[in-house]
Amino acid sequence: MVLGPRALNRALLARQGLLERRPVPPAQMLTHLVGMQAQVPQHPYFALWSRIEGFDPEALAALVERREALRIAVMRSTIHLVTADDALRLRPLMQPVIERSTRGVFGRHWKGLDLEAVTAAGRALLDAEPLPNAALGRRLAERWPDRDPEALVQVVRTFVPLVQPPPRGLWSRSGRAVSVPAETFLGRELDADPSIDDVVLRYLGAFGPASVLDAQRWCGLTKLATVFERLRPRLVTFAGEDGRELFDLPDAPRPDPATPAPPRFLPEYDNLLLSHADRGRIRAAEDRWGHLSMEGPHFGTVLVDGFLGAIWRLVKEGRATVLRIWPLAPPAAADRRAVVAEGERLAAFAGAGAVELVLGSA
Repeated sequence: MVLGPRALNRALLARQGLLERRPVPPAQMLTHLVGMQAQVPQHPYFALWSRIEGFDPEALAALVERREALRIAVMRSTIHLVTADDALRLRPLMQPVIERSTRGVFGRHWKGLDLEAVTAAGRALLDAEPLPNAALGRRLAERWPDRDPEALVQVVRTFVPLVQPPPRGLWSRSGRAVSVPAETFLGRELDADPSIDDVVLRYLGAFGPASVLDAQRWCGLTKLATVFERLRPRLVTFAGEDGRELFDLPDAPRPDPATPAPPRFLPEYDNLLLSHADRGRIRAAEDRWGHLSMEGPHFGTVLVDGFLGAIWRLVKEGRATVLRIWPLAPPAAADRRAVVAEGERLAAFAGAGAVELVLGSA
């Protein structure tokens, strides 16, 4: 059976809680989504607002304060907000990703450096007190004065699973980014034998149907074809329009492609946009602005009929905050009304005072 972009789009939206908001607690959604990308500390709050019925941001903040959810580098070597259990199982699995990406940037600075000694020294410093990167780099440079402090910090980040503790990542207040070893922070050890099979199955549950390359793009790991072959008896398969084999869980939702999809506002870097090698299920072929939300650091995304249809940004104007929306193409009247209505709800959630739909370049 061939699945076209609309079929894949509706399957993805259904699993993400973006066809209908789900009446579930934040921890349940966070687990289902296998975490949420969180370079910008408050963006998971916006992402869950679009997915959870009656979402209370303080409920998520409480998870962070109770150390039941935390910020840690995992998939693609980027900061995610994950449950504590997932932090302990995902971080060991993603070690090759983190090491590969960091060596690509800092490897030349590590030549001749005793990485084990730097790792041990950094862990000892952070076990004693949480430190920002700059302070950690200065402390390490006292022992290795001929080395770049940032390169020393990256040794520690690579080989010590680090958490950014609260108040960083809270809703109503925040703080500077400091780091502490995950095992020290949680009082628990990393999972000694985490299952990549289980993680791939969870990925399909949240992002499928998907190809091997899609799963590899999501997490950054390579050579997952052997995992999919091992799981094949437990999966069903389809084909994309390009002929690529797509895998899925047998009982996962795959709605009719004609199912209506309401407008949804997503933050920049939302995993919905970053977790497939082929983004045709979320970006129309004629879209020329996708880079603004896919790779750009300044804009959120608006889904219109399930696909990328506009970008948005909260803009300070004096003492007021305005939600501005830039459609990627002139919207139909009904879509315009629906997007503005959803934008008004988002503005109320964010404490913005007005919504503007702007026709023209952002």
